[in-house]
Amino acid sequence: MARIPPDFTREMLALSLGARFVIGVDEVGRGPLAGPVTAAAVRLDPARIPAGLADSKALTAAARERIAARIHATAQVSIAHVSVAEIDAINILQASLLAMRRAIAGLGEADFALIDGNRPPPDLPCRAEAVVKGDAASLSIAAASIVAKVARDAIMVDLAQLYPPYGWNQNAGYPTPRHLQALLDFGVTPWHRRSFRPVHNILYQDI
Repeated sequence: MARIPPDFTREMLALSLGARFVIGVDEVGRGPLAGPVTAAAVRLDPARIPAGLADSKALTAAARERIAARIHATAQVSIAHVSVAEIDAINILQASLLAMRRAIAGLGEADFALIDGNRPPPDLPCRAEAVVKGDAASLSIAAASIVAKVARDAIMVDLAQLYPPYGWNQNAGYPTPRHLQALLDFGVTPWHRRSFRPVHNILYQDI
């Protein structure tokens, strides 16, 4: 069955109800064993919406990079990260919500946010609507998903140069067989999330 592309319906409804600054927000990196959680907030210009916007998971890496460049050229964008240390301190759910709050704050003047997921972060400075599978439904959320994914992948590619055995340039820190084997063979790096079970088990296997 053909995939229905995201559209601008929710954004136009919010604008028709008085919102002036409607943004889409998404985060990436909840599942990896290493690296930060990254979120993006994007305000699209209705007159300059880039072609090709879709759920980032449905796009190739090359397509994401091309479209991300168009988004940066035509929209207002804020990207935020939550570090490994913060993830371990507050848990991955709270870290994901914090990353989204930071991304929204980075835009400065949002008054309505479309948030990917089943609940918006608490303590937002604006009204918000949670949209389940929002990156496949809303163009603004799709744009945020692409920008966040490209930004986080770039971080993991850079880190892969420092820690080649883990294959982060290919797996972005997710627990692939290569990554798990490298953990067993070479141990835990400063960029691993110690609160995640596979990493925790390796750290404390001899205790």
